[in-house]
Amino acid sequence: MAEPNETPWLNDDEQRMWREWLHLDAELLATLNREMQADAGLSNPDYQVLAVLSESPEGRVRISDLAASLQWERSRVSHHVARMEKRELVSRLECPDDGRGAFVRITGTGQTAIERAAPGHVRAVRRLVFDALTPEEVARLGEIFHRLRSRIGLSAE
Repeated sequence: MAEPNETPWLNDDEQRMWREWLHLDAELLATLNREMQADAGLSNPDYQVLAVLSESPEGRVRISDLAASLQWERSRVSHHVARMEKRELVSRLECPDDGRGAFVRITGTGQTAIERAAPGHVRAVRRLVFDALTPEEVARLGEIFHRLRSRIGLSAE
């Protein structure tokens, strides 16, 4: 057992796995972003925002709830939404119940954009991730990811 002031360094296998994870995360997101930009003119953050909004029953979400859903700071959401508003993908609506709150709503242009982007995104995710795994590996990774998210408090289930 490590002393209270002693750092429990990663062993060689842990270090190798951790670096593989970091490289995979960066490379996968960069590849998905490049492909989505080329195919649909959207960035990954654009797609994430539009996905949350398009899956909302009313097509709108409070900015604070959008930030929580995306695990972004509110300021990042506000800045990104402002950029998306200029492209008419979303619009901002004042909250009638709370003068300080606001909703972000998907526009017709935004709905068309995500409908156009989704098939290519799903094909890319399938090609880059799921086609390389067996169903058993997918299930096991799902269990592992859930356990890790639960450990850091991100899993709602």
